[in-house]
Amino acid sequence: MATVESRAKVLGHAMHPMLIVVPLGTFVGAVAFDGVFYFGGRDPQWAVVAYWMIVAGLIGGLVAAVPGWVDWFTIPPGTRAKRIGLAHGLGNGIGVLGLFGASWYFRRPDVPNPPDLALLLALLGLLLGGVTAWLGGELIERLGIGVAPGAHPDAPSSLSGRPAGPVA
Repeated sequence: MATVESRAKVLGHAMHPMLIVVPLGTFVGAVAFDGVFYFGGRDPQWAVVAYWMIVAGLIGGLVAAVPGWVDWFTIPPGTRAKRIGLAHGLGNGIGVLGLFGASWYFRRPDVPNPPDLALLLALLGLLLGGVTAWLGGELIERLGIGVAPGAHPDAPSSLSGRPAGPVA
């Protein structure tokens, strides 16, 4: 199986998959707190929590995008992986961050009482994020992007300094 190893690593592991948990978790949390706000009597504390979770998610998403783009440039041109990676990157970088960014913008004038449009934009961002997350899984699990060459169930630790398998 041919793989494309990540170029943006820390301690032998690709950085992008490690960093996406911050925006993923905060955006899910923001929409959950929006739901508590909207359906639970519009208590402003939940809207404020959602607002700050969106801020954290936007920052985390921008940070996670950097090693993602570094890795995208290592994918061979003309491959399905290159096309899927572009859709994943643009879907997250422009689509998801754009929708959550717009949600953040519309909340700013009155953070404790966001307009319904801001809540809808965040929900749409989360739904699009589900699609782009699936694309990211497709890149790793089906297309071998970000996987150490020769990876196998008994490969040595990335901290050992030894390759996962035979080096060609």
